[in-house]
Amino acid sequence: MKIDLFTRGSVGDVELSNRMVMAPLSRSRATPEGVPTDLMVEHYAQRASAGLIITESTPISHQGVGYPCTPGVYTDEQVSGWIRVINAVHARGGKIFAQLQHCGRISHRSHQPGGELPVAPSALLPDGVAFTASGYQPFEMPKELNEEEIKEIVEQYRQAAINCLRAGFDGVEVHGGNGYLIDQFLRDGSNTRTDAYGGSVENRMRFLEEVLDAVTDVLSPGQVGLRLSPENSFNSMYDSEPQKHFEEIVEKVSDRGLCYLHVLETSMDFGGHMEGAPRNIDYSQFRKRFNGSYIANNGYSKERADEALESGHADFVSFGAAFLANPDLVRRFRENLPLNNIDKSTFYTGGSTGYVDYPEYSAIS
Repeated sequence: MKIDLFTRGSVGDVELSNRMVMAPLSRSRATPEGVPTDLMVEHYAQRASAGLIITESTPISHQGVGYPCTPGVYTDEQVSGWIRVINAVHARGGKIFAQLQHCGRISHRSHQPGGELPVAPSALLPDGVAFTASGYQPFEMPKELNEEEIKEIVEQYRQAAINCLRAGFDGVEVHGGNGYLIDQFLRDGSNTRTDAYGGSVENRMRFLEEVLDAVTDVLSPGQVGLRLSPENSFNSMYDSEPQKHFEEIVEKVSDRGLCYLHVLETSMDFGGHMEGAPRNIDYSQFRKRFNGSYIANNGYSKERADEALESGHADFVSFGAAFLANPDLVRRFRENLPLNNIDKSTFYTGGSTGYVDYPEYSAIS
């Protein structure tokens, strides 16, 4: 049977109406306390025709916050806010996973409990600036985590999974990419530890393994996905042998029965456009090594997505900016309709503009 974007499928335990996934899209529309808002309810409900929605990065704890007005899943108020979002998506027949995140060193003391320094596997200062409520500020030298503190963060993931179960999410995606805490442990450019969490690939992925153990103690492995970004240099990331190291990482997690592996192919530093971007990794090797669904991401057009599905390179394809600007993207792709233009100036400005006011095709005059 020929598979295209509109073919039904499943990721682990979860049946999906099509193979179009809405990628995580941070938009800074929660309250300053990280509670999902009415605008978020509307935004996600508008896009419920996606086979699967993966939420914007959702901090597992106050310590995990790295940006202002990002929705968390560590307080009762946040969970109540997510219940409203989930109910709205389910009412329109959609499925929704929470992307669980800890920003690690990509944060600032203004986001941290008690004004403490951000944490990381190693005390290495990333390049660039932090996005704070008072504007951009230079990144600060993070505090290197000790082993007891690492265990505490693993428990934060466990509690976040419990909270996601309470809220009614269909599953969760563990964010192991984009230069955040798990990725900081995985890559040797950000992890220079010499204890059980550093050095070999096995040691560097120990934190990821412990997080997956904690999350799958709460949820079925068939409700848990994993996001990786082996080649992404965003957030000052680097690995000496990404092909070799991430093939080993994928092989080691493959027998866990996770519902999918979601891979950002190439780097965010190229604006999400794969055409012409350097590709120093053979991503097909990850697809071959993972015993579960493979979701490809980063700059896919409809045509390239269908090619990836037909060739077997991917089982599903996730779309970011296209879903951002087109709440009815599934219909537009199905009927070959033109897409709305994307207004990047409104990505993180708050309010309804550029968030819930992108029209469906039938509403365009």
